[in-house]
Amino acid sequence: MILTINGATHEVADGMTVAQAVHTLTPATTGVAVAVNDEVVTRSAWETTALSDRDRVEVLTAVQGG
Repeated sequence: MILTINGATHEVADGMTVAQAVHTLTPATTGVAVAVNDEVVTRSAWETTALSDRDRVEVLTAVQGG
């Protein structure tokens, strides 16, 4: 299936979860937020939220600095 992740098109296996999509982009386990089709997905739902063809996924990571 085809997903748009952070504005880039990716071909991925059917049934990919939010957690799997996040893992493809970042090894970070904290400071990460995800939205699918403009809806925030809580961290507790990442493992059970399956993505569908043509979903738009935004993965945001917190950055420290000043």
